[in-house]
Amino acid sequence: MKTYISPILLIILAATASVAFASDTRPNFLVLLLDDAGWTDLSSYGSRIQTPNMDRLAQDGMRFTDCHSGAPNCSPSRAGMLTGRSPIRAGFWNYLDPGTSAHLEAHEVTVANLLQDAGYATGHFGKWHVSDLNSEQAQPADHGFDYYFGTDNNAQPSHLNPINFVRNGVEPGMIKGYSCDIVANETINWIKAHMAEEKQRPFFTTVWFHEPHARIASPPHLVGEYEKRYPGIRKKEAEYLANVANADQAIGRIVQTLEDLGLDENTVVFCTSDNGGLNPWSNMGLRGRKSFVWEGGHRVPGIFKWPGKITAGSVSDDPIGFVDMLPTFCEMAGVDLPENRWLDGISLVDHLTRGRPVDRAYPLFWFFYRVEPAMAMRSGDWVLLANTTDKDRPKTHVLRRADIPIIKSSELIDFELYNLKHDLAQEKNVQDRHPKQFDKMKSQMVRIHKDIVTEGKHWDIPPEHGAKSRVYP
Repeated sequence: MKTYISPILLIILAATASVAFASDTRPNFLVLLLDDAGWTDLSSYGSRIQTPNMDRLAQDGMRFTDCHSGAPNCSPSRAGMLTGRSPIRAGFWNYLDPGTSAHLEAHEVTVANLLQDAGYATGHFGKWHVSDLNSEQAQPADHGFDYYFGTDNNAQPSHLNPINFVRNGVEPGMIKGYSCDIVANETINWIKAHMAEEKQRPFFTTVWFHEPHARIASPPHLVGEYEKRYPGIRKKEAEYLANVANADQAIGRIVQTLEDLGLDENTVVFCTSDNGGLNPWSNMGLRGRKSFVWEGGHRVPGIFKWPGKITAGSVSDDPIGFVDMLPTFCEMAGVDLPENRWLDGISLVDHLTRGRPVDRAYPLFWFFYRVEPAMAMRSGDWVLLANTTDKDRPKTHVLRRADIPIIKSSELIDFELYNLKHDLAQEKNVQDRHPKQFDKMKSQMVRIHKDIVTEGKHWDIPPEHGAKSRVYP
């Protein structure tokens, strides 16, 4: 039997749907991620690099002095941001090198999955590096992205005229220009197309630049500006400074597009970097650099902007981490957190909008089996570090099959306690002066370490994989 619906009823239903969409006041999200930019690579954090666009985000929002990436290197950090979980729980012991079987599996629930299910349009732009694109591994679409344009890892052969982008499964080949501009152009076009087709629907977008990760390529005119600004500067250093400045200009174009389209007042912007920098000027005042669990390996710039909700020009010294992003974005969007899985992060909404202290029952921590020390854990101003019982064995740059059972059976040793309020450079081990604090944190760190290495996936990596990889003593 056919059901007849009158034209008048259709008009009423359409009008009702239109009103429902029009009343959707949930915020849009723009997540900006630099690659290998350190804590002091923005001028608002004391850098010589001119970054007026990111600085303006700080002027219009909240700048964090104690923001931390999900890990001290690339792939794990990104997995932590997407899932709200320790990268180890999500299957990431190390960065993803070509040919590894490790990746972000489809059963992991990402913030993009959750917002997509809640009606958000979702797009990813730039470096991906949590799975191999165009492979049997889970793809961005499996992790909640309607549209994606990115690369497996770094822009190849450099930031100039890259050849390895993939757009929704299609490889366009070489694209002329600098990577940050290419990524910004794609992002801008997607936002404009979204507004033309379904402007009432909010969007969530991750824009993960390749800059300033090597191999670096920067516009000659910007390099020349820094050579002129700082006479005697090394060419390589000038190219780096220009590289960050070029990415800043690309960010400025995206933000300007939001303003031109009237979207900026209802868009949450989070701007940060995936791990600490490699250069001494990138981590000023901190010990360590990328890959290390000292502060220099994971303390990064962190800027939140949410007009009308976050006080413009505010500065926070409370520690936050990438694992906090999923709970935070979900609360902002009115989306329930995933069930039946442990989350390591918490929502920052009360802190961002009401200035309440960040109160977490479960500490921020970082673990990387390949370095010494191998683990760090925060508790207020305190940070505890430890080695593992396998610290003296040679380790390759990539994760090998033989590594996993050793990592899983390792235990923590050689603990050191630092107070970052009085010793940001982590030069004075004070465990003997604060035995109660030390014992409390040591017990907790031992439990967390056992928990994550037990939960971490035992990947079936080919026996020959990494045979020629660089070996660390």
